[in-house]
Amino acid sequence: MAILIVTHSTDNESPRAVARALEARGERVYRFDTDLFPTDLQLSLDEGGGGRISGGAGELELSEVSAVWYRRNATGTRIPPGVDAQLRQPSMEESRRMVLGMMAALGVFQMDALEVVRRAEQKPLQLKLARALGLEVPRTVMTNDPEAVRAFARSCPGGVVTKMMASFAVYGERGEEQVVFTTPLDEKQLEDLDGLDLCPMTFQERVEKALELRVTVVGEQVMAASIDSQAKPGAREDWRREGLALIDAWRPYPLPEPVRRRVLALMDALGLNYGALDFIVTPEGRHVFLEVNPVGEFMWLMRSPGLPIAEALADVLAGHAARRSGPRPCVAASPVVARG
Repeated sequence: MAILIVTHSTDNESPRAVARALEARGERVYRFDTDLFPTDLQLSLDEGGGGRISGGAGELELSEVSAVWYRRNATGTRIPPGVDAQLRQPSMEESRRMVLGMMAALGVFQMDALEVVRRAEQKPLQLKLARALGLEVPRTVMTNDPEAVRAFARSCPGGVVTKMMASFAVYGERGEEQVVFTTPLDEKQLEDLDGLDLCPMTFQERVEKALELRVTVVGEQVMAASIDSQAKPGAREDWRREGLALIDAWRPYPLPEPVRRRVLALMDALGLNYGALDFIVTPEGRHVFLEVNPVGEFMWLMRSPGLPIAEALADVLAGHAARRSGPRPCVAASPVVARG
């Protein structure tokens, strides 16, 4: 039997770290770099859900797959850009459908199934479920209506910040990456919201920070780390602005038990076996939930503060730890203010 890791050839160290942990448990691992399909890898499927992958990593009979770690997908990106667009786009789409069809037909445990990930990515759903489960969430408006934003801002004496529902970057004329970070809005910016007619945005009340947390959940294991984002002026609104400078400053964090239980309940409601959750810890010790990324990065947390995330992923994939089989009904809980 084998565990299939679905990623791409330029991914970071994460697949290799998890593969090493799986091999240490006696598991065979096959890495499917989706960017190499269809140009450098061959995939065959039959009507019974079987088939074969063959390429540089050797051959894998799909009947031998016992579990899948679906991490990244870059199917078709190596189809030459010089191919006529009328042919290249359908070729990429057909290739993508074949890869996703393969995973859908395998009938084995996946961490996590694409349909589960796509549902869990929806920020309005995350906030609604988190609030129903008793986690504190910031007051939020997602809109393309400037007047709705201004009315919301007037109701937030501590100010408002804006962010996007999806993580992305824009690129300058020289190709330099410019990430869209969480940004506070002043009065002048609130008056100039004309761009909303082209792109809706998310607006939240500004929450005072003492610390920011990344809470990584793998199966039933909850691992939390904190960063003092207020130590650097550039990181105070979004620690990612100084992410490299702060990379060794993350510390293990003892997540309060009421918060831990509600985090697991949120993962149950979303049906996720893996998730990277972001929290603010206020100066008063309140834990405010921001979001969960179903495929969030984690390698820097293995380096510092040394969280055993790859080991936990290997345990779930190998069937040595508890798994979720899909979303469960959300049972509302009383709000709790968890103080550190």
